[in-house]
Amino acid sequence: MENKEKILIIDFGSQYTQLITRRVREANVYSEIHSHKISYDEVIQFDPIGIILSGGPMSVYDSGAPDLDKRILKIKVPILGICYGLQLISKTLGGKVEPAKDREYGRAILTVIDSSLLFKDVKKESKVWMSHGDYLTELPTGFKVIAKSDHSPIGAVSNENEKIYGVQFHPEVVHTDEGKKIIDNYLFGICKCTGNWNPHNFIENSIAEIKNKAGNAKVICALSGGVDSTVAAVLVKAAVEENLICIHIDTGLMRKNESYEIGKIFKEKIKLNYIHIDASEKFINKLKNISDPEHKRKIIGNTFIEVFEEEAKKIKDAQFLVQGTLYPDVIESVSVKGSSVTIKTHHNVGGLPDKMNLKLIEPFRSLFKDEVRKVGRELKIPEEFIERHPFPGPGLAVRILGAVDKTKLDILKEADDIYITAIKNAGIYNEIWQAFAVLLPVQSVGVMGDARTYEFVLALRAVTSVDGMTADWYNFEHNFLSEVSNKIINKVHGINRVVYDISSKPPATIEWE
Repeated sequence: MENKEKILIIDFGSQYTQLITRRVREANVYSEIHSHKISYDEVIQFDPIGIILSGGPMSVYDSGAPDLDKRILKIKVPILGICYGLQLISKTLGGKVEPAKDREYGRAILTVIDSSLLFKDVKKESKVWMSHGDYLTELPTGFKVIAKSDHSPIGAVSNENEKIYGVQFHPEVVHTDEGKKIIDNYLFGICKCTGNWNPHNFIENSIAEIKNKAGNAKVICALSGGVDSTVAAVLVKAAVEENLICIHIDTGLMRKNESYEIGKIFKEKIKLNYIHIDASEKFINKLKNISDPEHKRKIIGNTFIEVFEEEAKKIKDAQFLVQGTLYPDVIESVSVKGSSVTIKTHHNVGGLPDKMNLKLIEPFRSLFKDEVRKVGRELKIPEEFIERHPFPGPGLAVRILGAVDKTKLDILKEADDIYITAIKNAGIYNEIWQAFAVLLPVQSVGVMGDARTYEFVLALRAVTSVDGMTADWYNFEHNFLSEVSNKIINKVHGINRVVYDISSKPPATIEWE
């Protein structure tokens, strides 16, 4: 049961492309991002109800500028071009694009000057977000100007007969006052969407697809205890029932008492068919004297596969593996010239199946984290799981900078527990996307009880975000940080200094390693 109502977003490398898909999905319409290299046949196969062309950093006349198969503009579905997308429509259909005398970046006032379905009930004058160095100077045949700004006499265009529209500004960013209304006009007034893509329908469709795919075969799920794997397991269980076997591997790199606590919830509250494997000694031994973060990740990944394979072999008729791959994992792992660039390769995208000869079930491959949480709530998963902060696959190994050993793990577990407990007690846990402590490979001089100490420095990190693709540091009350710092230094032997990280992403990443 495939979703029939889909918006195709074609990416020309804009920093805002992911925002477009989020805005469309917030309107309960399914959307997907594809590279500008998508072929005409692939578009036909995708069968969209509408197509949005994103912005991009290049000029349409630059050498190597991303282009589009012209036949895509002739497909009889409504098309909306944003910034570069508008300029490409114009160039392709015979209009003219030139470098602007006055480039527009940031806020501008848009004035609506002609009627159009795109601007139905939109204020005559409103603030919009501009980001362009070129602008239209001549319209293609059949188009009219529907809005202008101070430096863009052609600020928005429409061809109502062909249902092709273009805007020189970015309706997807929050700085554009009427952006939501413009996107809704495109979706509901022009594309005639019904807005029926919601967690309930997603669950129904996914269960039907998983049943059809898995049949009576056994399905294995590596259960970390995080939001993604837990919600995926509950969704797959609804489809295959007792044929789902979950395996939780305690790597020894999880937070204080975490393996034990989540195990209880798996069994008692979620009723999952669940195997617990304590492999902590194996992981810690293999990490001895390893300082390089990538080397640590590889050792942990390989050891995980080794332990997981060993257990999976014991399960007869296992043919499928559930992975909690998310849409940002997929987007960040795709590198196409002229489209969004690769930031990092995720351990979720690929890995286990090649070695294990299992077919993949990835129910959330097209979802963002907050959408997975909505699915989890619809599936009645306890809130303590739904609101859990993201936790890296390699666990505390990438929060201990340098070599990992049991002593450092114990120190970090205690400090992290004090920090997270304080956040929960302050009632601010759900305001924060991710909070954690990092043990630094730095020792500093301190004084405790008139004696000189030479102990570790602990960094605290907390960020706000919607999907982890960008993030800002959380602004704690100074008293909160003061109390947490005092408590950690007084209670955790081995730490005599606590610092707070105030870096945003970008330029920093959320995790330190």
